[in-house]
Amino acid sequence: MNRAASGTSTWTAAMEEDELWEGDMAPVVVNGVKVLLMNVDGTVRAYQNRCPHQEWALDEGEFDEGKLICSRHLWEFDALTGAGVNPTDCALTSYPVKVEDGQILVSLP
Repeated sequence: MNRAASGTSTWTAAMEEDELWEGDMAPVVVNGVKVLLMNVDGTVRAYQNRCPHQEWALDEGEFDEGKLICSRHLWEFDALTGAGVNPTDCALTSYPVKVEDGQILVSLP
């Protein structure tokens, strides 16, 4: 993985931008962390690849009409914000993400 320092954050290349089509999601490992990249209507988002309910891998779920649905117990999340839709009292762990020079870069804590 390529790393580029930007201010106080370290950004790590996760995948090439043209490999993540609009409406797609892709599991990647960034610095040993399982991350789910999503292209939501042209906007790339990065989340920890596990449901907050029972830590089930979210890439095994469905991404449909702006919602990410966990395959284990059908919990639903807003794919753009990570906020819980059903139930509403939970949220996905999100990571800063940006696209530069054709690469999707993620910054982890």
